[in-house]
Amino acid sequence: MTLDLHTLLAILAMAAATVLTRMSGLFLLRYVEMTEQTRTAIEAIPPAVLMAVIAPTAFATGWAETAASLVTALAARRLPMLASVAVGVATVAILRTAGL
Repeated sequence: MTLDLHTLLAILAMAAATVLTRMSGLFLLRYVEMTEQTRTAIEAIPPAVLMAVIAPTAFATGWAETAASLVTALAARRLPMLASVAVGVATVAILRTAGL
């Protein structure tokens, strides 16, 4: 297996962009007044991103994926993000095993 220089540079550039994006968010958050409304809005971002990622799957695939997307959405309202994703993966695995 060989690694092309352009591929390596693209991977490094994407990693740098990811790190800079995350760090700039933390840096800029220092200058935002944290009212209850702001805190609520910021806490709503991760579930919204999760739903944006799984929504195409819910509408473009079978019943098992659609049901698992619904279960994941409900779990995301109460559980941490990693637990919500785990619940969704387990749900789709169980439903596919059941034949849906």
